[in-house]
Amino acid sequence: MKMPINNPLVKRYTELGCECKGITLRPSLRVNTLKIEEKDIIERLREKGVKLEKVKFCDHGYYYDAKFSLGATPEYLLGYYYLQEAASQLPVQVLDPRPENAVLDMCAAPGSKTTQIAMHMENNGAIIAMDNDNRRLLALRNNLERCGAKNTILYKKDSRFATDLGLKFDKILLDAPCTGNYVIEEEFFIKKSVYGIRERARVQKELLKSAVSCLNKGGILVYSTCSLEPEEDEMNVDWILKKYPELKLEETGISIGDPGLTEPFGQKLNPEIKKCRRFWPEKTGTEGFFIAKIVKR
Repeated sequence: MKMPINNPLVKRYTELGCECKGITLRPSLRVNTLKIEEKDIIERLREKGVKLEKVKFCDHGYYYDAKFSLGATPEYLLGYYYLQEAASQLPVQVLDPRPENAVLDMCAAPGSKTTQIAMHMENNGAIIAMDNDNRRLLALRNNLERCGAKNTILYKKDSRFATDLGLKFDKILLDAPCTGNYVIEEEFFIKKSVYGIRERARVQKELLKSAVSCLNKGGILVYSTCSLEPEEDEMNVDWILKKYPELKLEETGISIGDPGLTEPFGQKLNPEIKKCRRFWPEKTGTEGFFIAKIVKR
């Protein structure tokens, strides 16, 4: 990707210490252990001539190289694997949902992380999955069925109003709608603006408030975005920590990525934000990503 000269977003990234180099993402998949043993699907794909390499930082992730579409195989249609970018597999690993948990997936469609949560829970416990877009909900429902997820209830609902359900959850995933990043979107630097970033951050704050209200004491909230903008990432975490003293950050347990920024653009944030993880694409070889693990005391 050729970076535009004098673009305000490129200048922002340079100030943050990012070289802003374009990279080519390696396609990856996640084995769905609800449907098949990992060794069995790996053997089946290799028999088809698919080259696979384990993603070291993902529990069930593999990079792949194939001469045909892996979205059109019988194994894919049977739900034996999900085509999912490597960094995208990490928020659920950080959340670590267990079979006994009640889990809220706030922005669930099209279902990559919802199906992953169900897999971690071994189809036990309960997942409430929300989205407010009819087409995306259809994709979510189809993916849940394809992947054999049976412990999930779908709601067509804006998660900013999740408190309407009157329920509390042990674990909440807020993989928030965001600006995205230059690796996964064509003409990113032409289409995006600082104004749009700030508007996204405003909506994300509303979602975070809703999440905190729905979280049990002792519960875990994982907040993630595929954005590299501090306003949507570290600054939002700093804001929620100030607003709710009962919240604290914990280490994510992820080895890949950089610590969260504690002084973006010269603004001093809570030093605990270094516990978050920020994925600069040219360093991690993944799409841009941000993950925070928040506990309610």
